[in-house]
Amino acid sequence: MEKTWKLLESQKIILRKPEPEDLDFLYTIENNPEYWFVSDSKAPFSKWQLKQHIENTIYDIYTNKDLRLIVEDKVSQKTIGLVDLFEFEPFHKRIGLGILISEPNRNNGIAAQCIEMIVEYCFNVLEINQIWCNIDAENEISIHLFENAGFANTGLLKQWKIQNGKFKDVLFYQLLNDEK
Repeated sequence: MEKTWKLLESQKIILRKPEPEDLDFLYTIENNPEYWFVSDSKAPFSKWQLKQHIENTIYDIYTNKDLRLIVEDKVSQKTIGLVDLFEFEPFHKRIGLGILISEPNRNNGIAAQCIEMIVEYCFNVLEINQIWCNIDAENEISIHLFENAGFANTGLLKQWKIQNGKFKDVLFYQLLNDEK
């Protein structure tokens, strides 16, 4: 297990499962309407709901078909973001990826480190063939981030999501194991 853990650790950050101490951070993120477009949420969560989720979820990607990891700064030991692996398809060997880094911690390479570690974890531990993500067509920062990590834009989902009463296009990105 030590080898797997080291895959989820860099010089600056650790990716780990949520703990009860992350409740306030999760509450703030999950209840921020600015992020609901990305997560497809339309309603807030109570602290009780989030606490129950942390305490009762079995963090087994094969059981749940998803895995949420907390991004922790190694020096300050503060929670600074989330990595979500979702829609895990072990038979077809594919998985979705989403990353959210809190505002004050953006633009310093944290998201790129997360992608690097998750790609290694997915390809070498989970033996995934492809990692995919959907990116708002107007989100130039995320497009640049994923393209720099080797993801290729392989599709356009026209008017795929609605935000503030307007339909938005979404880009479909993929990274194949044999292309990394």
